[in-house]
Amino acid sequence: MEDLLALIEMENYGFGGCIYCSEKGSGELINSMESITQQVKHYFTTYRAERANKFIAYFQNFTNTYDTIENLKVKYDAALVDDRIVGLEIGTRPDCINEDVAKLLKTYTNKYYVCVELGLQTSNDQIGKIINRGYTSEQFTKAVEILNKYDIDVVAHIMVGLPGERKKDIENTVNFINAHKLQGVKIHCTYVVENTILAQMYKNGEYKALELDDYIETLIDIMTHLKPELIIHRITGDAPKDILVAPYWNKHKMWILHGFEKRFRARDLWQGKEYKKQQKLEVRS
Repeated sequence: MEDLLALIEMENYGFGGCIYCSEKGSGELINSMESITQQVKHYFTTYRAERANKFIAYFQNFTNTYDTIENLKVKYDAALVDDRIVGLEIGTRPDCINEDVAKLLKTYTNKYYVCVELGLQTSNDQIGKIINRGYTSEQFTKAVEILNKYDIDVVAHIMVGLPGERKKDIENTVNFINAHKLQGVKIHCTYVVENTILAQMYKNGEYKALELDDYIETLIDIMTHLKPELIIHRITGDAPKDILVAPYWNKHKMWILHGFEKRFRARDLWQGKEYKKQQKLEVRS
């Protein structure tokens, strides 16, 4: 890992965001040329709006608490323009959560469900440097404590298959998650998309993408060790198919979902099975 970290620093990879994110961020944009209100109103003219009666306004891409409090309020308010919207979900970085941001989010809780999604990715700060995460696990803890103080739900994002990652790193990340007061977790596979530092590393042979079988087996380990009360929001990430470099199986979401479910059922497993065993051992000791 030391060699890989040295390579990253030598190549000046410490600029420009996480090494796996494209210029569009880590999610999908509806239409960046439209205002927030226009995006919301446009959505409600599509067939997707007919599939439910209640919706959550989701600020997904980039860092959605990185602005003045006044500007943030304008942006959040701009999304809450339809009576069918009952929640506000904010994706951001742990180092961009503070008391003022939490107080602003708290003002929405009388009318809306409010949740903050924090990118952790890994509890290993050395790997955090490799992927150019830009913050520490300690800062994640501090952000969770602030949000807990204001009774705002927190969902953590973790990733599997990061450069330099070992099985022990996954175990430590799961234990780190279990030690925090969180309401949910999103699990992502690391995928390579065009025009990223990770794509350059992949093409240079400095990074190898996970095989599907390895990803599913790691998912099983994660799920069986996570606290049973945590809500699992997703077990894979969806790469934009037109710019995906690797792994090829990421294009086939059902391969992941069906493969995971089949093995989980066949082995009589459930979320928290190993976590509960560990808790019993600790009580007996």
